[in-house]
Amino acid sequence: MASVSPSSTSPKEEEKEGSAQQSTSLQEDMAPSSSTNAPPPSPSWFTPKRLLIIFCVINMINYVDRGAIASNGVNGSARTCDGKGICTSGSGIQGEFDLTNFQDGLLSSAFMVGLLVASPIFASLAKSHNPFRLIGVGLSVWTLAAAGCGSAFSYWFIAICRMLVGVGEASFISLAAPFIDDNAPISQKTAWLAMFYMCIPTGVALGYVYGGLVGGHFNWRYAFWGEAFLMLPFAVFGFVVKPLQLKGFCPVESKKALTSVDTVSAITDDSEASKLDGRILVGDDGVSANELNKTSKSIGIHNIFNQFSWFAKDMKVLLVDKVYVVNVFGYIAYNFVIGAYSYWGPKAGYNIYHMKSADMMFGGITIVCGILGTISGGFILDRMTATISNAFILLSGATFLGAIFCFVAFCLRSLYGFVVLFAVGELLVFATQAPVNYVCLHCVKPSLRPLSMAISTVSIHIFGDVPSSPLVGVLQDHVNNWRETALILTSILFLAAGIWFIGVFLHSVDKFNDESESQVSTIIIANRKPLLEGNGDESFGVA
Repeated sequence: MASVSPSSTSPKEEEKEGSAQQSTSLQEDMAPSSSTNAPPPSPSWFTPKRLLIIFCVINMINYVDRGAIASNGVNGSARTCDGKGICTSGSGIQGEFDLTNFQDGLLSSAFMVGLLVASPIFASLAKSHNPFRLIGVGLSVWTLAAAGCGSAFSYWFIAICRMLVGVGEASFISLAAPFIDDNAPISQKTAWLAMFYMCIPTGVALGYVYGGLVGGHFNWRYAFWGEAFLMLPFAVFGFVVKPLQLKGFCPVESKKALTSVDTVSAITDDSEASKLDGRILVGDDGVSANELNKTSKSIGIHNIFNQFSWFAKDMKVLLVDKVYVVNVFGYIAYNFVIGAYSYWGPKAGYNIYHMKSADMMFGGITIVCGILGTISGGFILDRMTATISNAFILLSGATFLGAIFCFVAFCLRSLYGFVVLFAVGELLVFATQAPVNYVCLHCVKPSLRPLSMAISTVSIHIFGDVPSSPLVGVLQDHVNNWRETALILTSILFLAAGIWFIGVFLHSVDKFNDESESQVSTIIIANRKPLLEGNGDESFGVA
């Protein structure tokens, strides 16, 4: 940057004029790129379909990890002793570290803590750092933490690693869906989201099998090392490929130039305030090291304050959006039931219908219906014409019908009748996955989509599946009848359908093409720094 030399006539005026001209020139150069919501052209090989495939594989690996740690081959069993004092050694994580069931359960809680705390943080950082690079950072943390789980030497070490796995996954679940939404064909947006979320039940099911095979034939540690090995190429990919840009965010090419303008402005203001030697010097001609240190500290504090300020403003926007709030409330009620089904379903089925293999029965129904239902929901909404109002119609209708089938299934005495009706009910219930996330993405401005997804994820876990399992356990202890408990739990699906039905009558606007997102202030853009200084985002483009 050229320095502004002092003048015998009016040094301050010359410097201010020169600085203003530089700032204006840079902003004019930026105007074309920031005035459009279209992302910059991607490398020829990096097509939208390949993006979807890559993100689906990453999502699959994430949920394979969740299934693997819950499998008998990895989680294992505790050390037991009979009445004669003869003890059998445990297996897996629980056996090697001699864990109680409570300690074993805390590993899942540690993962959730990392996931829920980091999700809104990554969503907020997307305003000041390139979102694609943030995914690369998250996947790198995930890879190292998964490898750490396999190398764990104590219970607390593996608990910390599980928390970091949750932190790593948080960046992906907050930012992947907006990228897919940006790049999907207009007529297939919900179908693409459905294919992405279909990887959840598929990944968990593969995790059970993968964990059982690896843990049974080798050692539970190899399961985590295998996951880390599979994720490593995608973590590297997040850094070496030319970063994609999310709709509603400043193009990456303008970050460094505008950051320089903001720094010069701050130094100038600081110099004017102190009036050192009665003149202003910028660059190599006169700014001292002390001045630069003070200025850099003040800029750092200012940036942190801006992060909190914008996070608070964005949260206020979400919380006053009736469409968003209604959608998340319905999702919480829905997830409350699904979470309790996944935990208590096999035990309820065993006690009500005396199933010999309740785990396999419920697991098989959930996997098949989860895949078919999720894909069907996405394609149906696209055929209906994907709008927020139609999404609410599909959400309320599918959930209401699914609740009826599941409720009647638990009323039947016949095992075969139960299996058929419950399968139909779950097929309908799982059809909500794509529409509910479509509403989260399209009822807010493009720049709020990462935070929208993050807060939705945090809410459905904190108020949904996390408390549902212990609360249903308390209910069963009170009524001591699994059929009644299952019917009471299933009736909450009617509440979810009713909440989503309210959304049909709300005034909803699809904000995906909100042009106001292009009007970004200079201060906000100036604060957008490369995540890793000197990482050369532009130079890593792969043609």
